[in-house]
Amino acid sequence: MIQEYSGVVRRFGWIPIVAVLLTGALSYGISYFQVEMYRATIHVSTVPARPDWGLGNSAKELMRNFVLNLNTFEVAEQVIARAQLDMHPSEFLRLTNIADDTSTFTIEIEARSRDKIVAEVMALTLADFFVDERTAYYAQQDKRDRIEVKIVSRAIEGARYQPQPLINTMAGAVLGFLLGIGLILLIVWIESGFLRTPDSVERTLDLTVLGAIPVTASGSPSKAESRKGVPSPAVSA
Repeated sequence: MIQEYSGVVRRFGWIPIVAVLLTGALSYGISYFQVEMYRATIHVSTVPARPDWGLGNSAKELMRNFVLNLNTFEVAEQVIARAQLDMHPSEFLRLTNIADDTSTFTIEIEARSRDKIVAEVMALTLADFFVDERTAYYAQQDKRDRIEVKIVSRAIEGARYQPQPLINTMAGAVLGFLLGIGLILLIVWIESGFLRTPDSVERTLDLTVLGAIPVTASGSPSKAESRKGVPSPAVSA
C-alpha cells in the first residue's frame, strides 16, 4: 500500500505544484485590476441611564429598531445632504453596514468608499445624525427612562481593504493545491478501473496470478515469449 502511494506521488506530485503556481499567480494578477476601496468604522454607545435590568433589556430590544431605522432611504438622503456628498441614497445604503452588539450596548457603523476621506465622512456623519436624532427624542423623556447615545470615539481612520495581493495570492495558492489534489484523486479513481498489475487482477477477479508476460518497449509481448505460446499478459487460475 505504501509503495502504491509513493508511486502516485512520484507520478503526479507535480500537479499540485503547478496548480499552486498558476492559481497563485492568477490571484496576484487579478489584485491589480481591483479598484482601491477604503473602510471606516465607528461605534455608537446606547447605554441606559440607570443600571436597571428591565431598562437594560428594553435597550437591547430597541437596538434592533435603531439599526432598522438607520437603514432607510430617508435617512440616507438627510446624511448625504448634511455631509454634502455626491451620491445617490441607494448607493449610500449599499456602501454602509450597520449592526448592533447587545453585549456591549453599541451600534457599529461601517462605511466604504474609493476615497479614504469620504469613507470617514460617511461613517461620522451617519453616527452624528443618529446621536442628534436620539438625543432630541430622549430629551422629552424622563431622565430615568432615557438611553444615553454617544459616539465612543471620533478618532477613526479609513483603512484600505481592497485590493490585498498577499491575501489573494495565499487564498489562490490554497485553492490551487486543493484542485491539484482533487485532480490526482480523479485520475487515480479512473485508473483503478483498469487491471494494470497482478495485485489488481487478484483483488478484482479473486483469482491467483500464476505469471505475466514481459512487455517490450513497444508495449507488445517479446517474440521469445510469444513463441512459447503464453496466451495473455496476466494468467490467472
